[in-house]
Amino acid sequence: MTDTLERLSPEKVKLGVCCTLWWNDDFPSIDAGISFGQAVSDMALAGFEGCSLGHKYPSDAAELKAALDLRGLSVSEPWTSTYFTIGRMRQKTIAAFRETLAHISALGGNELVVAEFGASSHLLPVDVFANRPVFTDSQWDALTSGLDELGGIAHAAGMKLSYHHHMGTGVMTRADIDRLMASTDPDRVHLLLDTGHMAFAGDDPLDLARTYADRIGHVHLKSVRPEVVHRVRDEGLSFQEAIQLGVFTVPGDGGIDFRPILQALAAAHYQGWLVVEAEQDPNKAVPLEYAKKARAYLADVLGW
Repeated sequence: MTDTLERLSPEKVKLGVCCTLWWNDDFPSIDAGISFGQAVSDMALAGFEGCSLGHKYPSDAAELKAALDLRGLSVSEPWTSTYFTIGRMRQKTIAAFRETLAHISALGGNELVVAEFGASSHLLPVDVFANRPVFTDSQWDALTSGLDELGGIAHAAGMKLSYHHHMGTGVMTRADIDRLMASTDPDRVHLLLDTGHMAFAGDDPLDLARTYADRIGHVHLKSVRPEVVHRVRDEGLSFQEAIQLGVFTVPGDGGIDFRPILQALAAAHYQGWLVVEAEQDPNKAVPLEYAKKARAYLADVLGW
């Protein structure tokens, strides 16, 4: 254990887990019939403090908060898709964001996660690499100005906005992230570091963490299986096919070494959520088993 890594302490960093280990929100057919109650009980049993929101969660904030409180869990983040790069969607995007903000506020959370899904290929049965959008300059301007506006809304409400780069979208590669970071207000728009999506896209999550360590507002820790990444590229598979083949897995499994990534965050005095995520088929990968595997790995790396 290095002195640098020891600065990632439980007083400053919270460990969460995404419900995508238990079911898939993008592709509801990837499901083993696990209920909301079982999922959040598993999360608590595995030793996590919080979780992301999912489609099986109660929509009523009071009911949801009571269920999470019972298990000692809090909400790590909600998700809002943005559509600034396609026609007549700016005001609808802002309205949806305000609704999400109100919901997370009622749950006691203070972080919001967004990703631009305008013309995204990730939900389509097509090659996820070849068919992802490449934004024009005017689309980039619409996206970055829209994100600055959302970031301002979040900041005024005492909340933090983090942008999630994502496979199949117009902000997928390191070059895309660099442009987004250079074109948005650093006080309003933070970066969500997703280790799995960065590695899947073909770029280095460690270099991304080191470059933007001071601007990272939220972290998703997931690993990849390199052999599946290669197959997806070689065969032109879709994002859904990639998930069903097991392209993603949890820390402690797969091809990513998380120790130097966590060291980079510690060196920048990162404070906030580290959220374990792995969009796996729960019929093939037992969710509680993988949640416990990830928590044990992080206990070994972090020392707590």
